[in-house]
Amino acid sequence: MQSTKSSLAALTLGAIGVVYGDIGTSVLYAVKEVFGSGHVPFTPANVYGILSIFFWTLTVIVSIKYVVLVLRADNNGEGGLIAMLALASQAVKDKPELRKVLLGVGIFGTCLFYGDGVITPAISVLSAVEGLEVVSPQFTQGVIPLTLVILFGLFFFQKNGTGGVGRFFGPVTLLWFFVLAVLGIGNILRHPEILSALSPHHAVLFMWHHPKVTFIILGAVVLCVTGAEALYADLGHFGKKPIRLAWFSVVMPALTLNYFGQGALLLEQPEAVKNPFYMMAPDWALVPLVVLATAATVIASQALITGAFSVTKQAMQLGYLPRLNVEHTSVRETGQIYIPFVNWGLFIAIVLAVVLFRSSSNLAAAYGIAVTLDMLITTTLTFFVIRYGWKYPLWLCVAATGWFFVVDVTFFASNMLKLLHGGWFPLMIGGFVFTLMMTWKQGRHILNDKLRADAIDLQSFLEAVFVSPPTRVEGTAVFLTAEPGTVPNALLHNLKHNKVLHDHNLFVTVRSHEVPWIGMNKRLEVEPLGHNCWQVVVHYGFKNDFDVPRALDHMRGRGCEIMPMTTSYFLSRDVVVPTIGSGMAAWREKLFAQMHHNAGAAADFLKLPNNAVVELGSKIEI
Repeated sequence: MQSTKSSLAALTLGAIGVVYGDIGTSVLYAVKEVFGSGHVPFTPANVYGILSIFFWTLTVIVSIKYVVLVLRADNNGEGGLIAMLALASQAVKDKPELRKVLLGVGIFGTCLFYGDGVITPAISVLSAVEGLEVVSPQFTQGVIPLTLVILFGLFFFQKNGTGGVGRFFGPVTLLWFFVLAVLGIGNILRHPEILSALSPHHAVLFMWHHPKVTFIILGAVVLCVTGAEALYADLGHFGKKPIRLAWFSVVMPALTLNYFGQGALLLEQPEAVKNPFYMMAPDWALVPLVVLATAATVIASQALITGAFSVTKQAMQLGYLPRLNVEHTSVRETGQIYIPFVNWGLFIAIVLAVVLFRSSSNLAAAYGIAVTLDMLITTTLTFFVIRYGWKYPLWLCVAATGWFFVVDVTFFASNMLKLLHGGWFPLMIGGFVFTLMMTWKQGRHILNDKLRADAIDLQSFLEAVFVSPPTRVEGTAVFLTAEPGTVPNALLHNLKHNKVLHDHNLFVTVRSHEVPWIGMNKRLEVEPLGHNCWQVVVHYGFKNDFDVPRALDHMRGRGCEIMPMTTSYFLSRDVVVPTIGSGMAAWREKLFAQMHHNAGAAADFLKLPNNAVVELGSKIEI
C-alpha cells in the first residue's frame, strides 16, 4: 500500500513537470494580451468580467472536457491525437468513406501539433526573458539574442536525452506553481473582493454588454488553456489518476490564484497592464523570478519537443512519414528518443518565429488557430468514439460533445480574426507537414500497387524452383517483403546472380497496426511453405519499437532456429522513378521520389545487424 502511494506521488509530481509545464507558463502572457489588445475598456467591472471568463474557460475546457471526458477515451492506456484517431477509425471501420474522412482530419490535426510545437517554445521563452525589460529598460536589446541562446542550448542538449535533467522537471515546476500561488495570494489579500469574479455572472454580464469585444478577445483568452492537449497526449506516460490529481490539487488552484492576483493588481495599478505578471513581484524578487520563469518555460518547451519526437515516430510506424534516424537516449525508457531531423527542423522554424515576430505579444497573434483547431478535431473524434465505439445513445453523445463543439468553434472563429496577423504561420507549418504526410502515404500506396501488379505468387514460385532445386548452402536467409505471399525481388536477384538457396528461408513482412501496443504473444504469424521455408508476418503497434531479429527469436520451437552468426538479411532497395500520367501530380511524384531516396535505411529502422545485411537494388516507375 505504501509503495502504491509513493508511486502515485512520484507520478503526480512527474505529471506536474511534464504535462502542465505549458499551461503553467501561460500566466506570463495571457492577461497581458487580453488587456493589452486595446479592445477592452479598462474598468473594474471589466476586470471582474475578464477574470471570470478566464476561470470558466479553464473549468469548461480543461477540467470538464479534458480531465473528465477526454481522458476516458484511452487506447490501451495511451492518449493523444494519434491514439484518438486510431480509436475513431476502428469505431467506423465498417463505414469506409467516413473512415477516410476522419483519417484525413485526424492526420491534419496531428500536423498542426508541429505548428504548435514551433510557437509554444518561442512565445514561452520570449515572454519569460521579457521580464528583464521590467527589471530595466536597458535590457530590451538583449531579449531576442538571449532567447535564441537559451533555445539553442535546449535543442543542442536534446541528443543527450531528458533522463538526466528530467528528474528536476517535477520539483522545479512544483516550485513554479508554488511561486504563482504566493504571488497571487499576496495581491489578492490587498483586494479580496476580486474573488467574487469566481461567480459566472460576471462573465455573463461582460459578454452581454460587450458581445463583439468578447468575440474578438476570445482569441487572447484561449492562451490560458495552451497545453490542454498535452494533458491527453501524456496519458500513456502517467495514467489518468496522477494527471487528474495534479490538476485539481496543484495546477488549477495555483493558476486561479495567480490570474486573480494579476486582476487585483490591475484594480490597484491599471498601468501594470504592460506586464502584470512580473509587476506583481517586489523589485528584489524580479531577477530570481525571471530565472525561475525561464527554467519553467524551458521545461514546458522540453515536453513539447519530446511530444514532437513521439508523434513523428508514431506517424512513421503508421506509414505517414518515411523512415528517419531515431536514436534511443535511455537504455531503460523505450519512450525516450531523439530524432535529429525533427530536432533541428523545429529549431530552425522557432528561430524564424522569434526573429519574424520579435515579441511575445506579436507571437500571441500567431497563437491560437492551431490550438483551437486541434481542440475542435479532438471533440469531433471523441463523438465518433463514444457513438460508434462505445455504442452510447445518439442523444447522449450529442449532449456530451455538442456543448464542447460549440465552445471550440467559437474560440476557433475568434482566432481566425488573427489569420493575417500571424495566424498563417502555424497553419503554414501544419499544411507543409500535412502535404509531406499525405504525399508519402499516397506514394507508398501507388508503389505497393505497382509491386503487387508485377509480383509473382510465392507458393507457386517455390514449387517450380524445387522441381529442380538449386544448391543449398548452410544458414538462414531472411527476405524482407512488403506483401506476404509474393516473391521478393531480393530472392530473384539472389537466385539469378548467386544461384544458391539457403538451408532455411524466411519471407518476412512487417505490419504496423492502429493500436498502441501488440504483445510478444501476438507478435508472429507463421505459415510453413515446405522445403524449410516459412512465411512470417511480424505485427507491431504504433508505439512498439521495431526489432525484427528479436521477434524472430520466437521462431524457436517451430522448426527454425535463428542463429545470429549464420543468418543473413536480404532487402530490396527500390529506386523510384516518377513518370507522367500516373496517380499523383508530377510535383508530388518528384517529392515522393526524393523522400523515398532520403528515407533512413530499413536495416537500421528494423534493428537488423549491419554485418549481416545484403541489399539488392531495383528501379520502379510510378
